[in-house]
Amino acid sequence: MPARRRSLLAAPLVLALPARAQAQWQPTRPVQLIVGFAPGGGSDVIARVIAQAAAPLYPQPLVVMNRPGAGGGIAAEAVARAEADGHTLLLAGGSESTSIPAHRQVPYDPKRSFRTIIRLTRNGQFIVAKGNGRFRTMQDVIAAAKEKPEAVTHASAGAGTLSHSLFLVLGREAGVQFLHVPFQGGGPSLQAVVAGQVDVSVAAPEEMRGLVDSGDLRVLAVASRERAPLYPDAPTLAELGYPVFVENMKGWVGPAGMTDAMVAFHHDRMRQAMGSDAWKQFMQRTGEPDGYADGPGFQRDMDELLDRIAASVRAT
Repeated sequence: MPARRRSLLAAPLVLALPARAQAQWQPTRPVQLIVGFAPGGGSDVIARVIAQAAAPLYPQPLVVMNRPGAGGGIAAEAVARAEADGHTLLLAGGSESTSIPAHRQVPYDPKRSFRTIIRLTRNGQFIVAKGNGRFRTMQDVIAAAKEKPEAVTHASAGAGTLSHSLFLVLGREAGVQFLHVPFQGGGPSLQAVVAGQVDVSVAAPEEMRGLVDSGDLRVLAVASRERAPLYPDAPTLAELGYPVFVENMKGWVGPAGMTDAMVAFHHDRMRQAMGSDAWKQFMQRTGEPDGYADGPGFQRDMDELLDRIAASVRAT
C-alpha cells in the first residue's frame, strides 16, 4: 500500500483518541451526593435508595451527605461553589430550585448555577393532618381558617420551601390565612403533626407512607392534577375549587462547569439504577410513576415551576 494511503487511513484513529478519552471520564475519588434536608425526610430517602442502587455501577463510593438548613439553600450554595470536577452532586428540583428563590435573594442562580443531569422523581404534594386530630377533611381545614385568621397552623420544611409556598398559594386561592410553623426538613414537620404540635403539613409519599398506614397521619388532599393511585379517596385541591398545582421534583445536578462527559457518566449510571429492582420497588411503595427526565427537560420543568410560584408569591 502506498505510504500516502497508509497515513490517510491511520489519521482518523489518531484524531479519535481525544474524544474517546473524554467519553471515558470517571470519578477518581468518592462522589459526594449532597442532600439539603435532614435524615429521614423525603429527599434523604430518595437519595439513599438511588445511591444504593447505583453503587455497583460506580468505580468509587457514593457518599450521601446531609447539609440541612435554609430550605435546602445551604446545600445548593455549597454545590454551586464546588469545583466542577464531577465529584459533587446535589439532589435538586425541590424548594432550593423552585420555591426559595421566589421568596428571597439566594447566593446562587437556580437557572444558571448548575448543570442538570437527570430527574428521578416527580410527585404531587399531599396535605396531611393528625390521624385522630380535629380535621377529618380538607373542607374542615378551610372552614376553620375562614372562621378565624391563623386559627390553623401548618408545618413546613422551612421558610420559603415548597411546603411553605403551597400554603401561601392555597391561602390566596381560598381567601384564608394560615399560621406558618417552619421546621428543618419534611421528617421533623411530620413528627410535629403526629405529636399534635401543628394542625397540618405537606408530605411526600415516600416519607408519609408508614405514618399513614399506621393511622398516625390522615391524607386530606393532594396538590396535583389527578388523584394519587395510592390514596384514591384524597381529592385534589382543584376538585375542591382551589387550582393549586405544586410538584416536588428530585434529581441530580452539579456545578455549572461540569463537562458533557461528566454529565453523561452520571446520567447513564443513574438511569440504569432506575431500572433496578430496588428502585422499582421503592417507586411502587410510593405509588408514583417513573419520574425520569434528561438534564435539559429537568431544567425546563424546574424553571417553569419557579416562575409560577414567583408569580403567586408576588400576588399575595
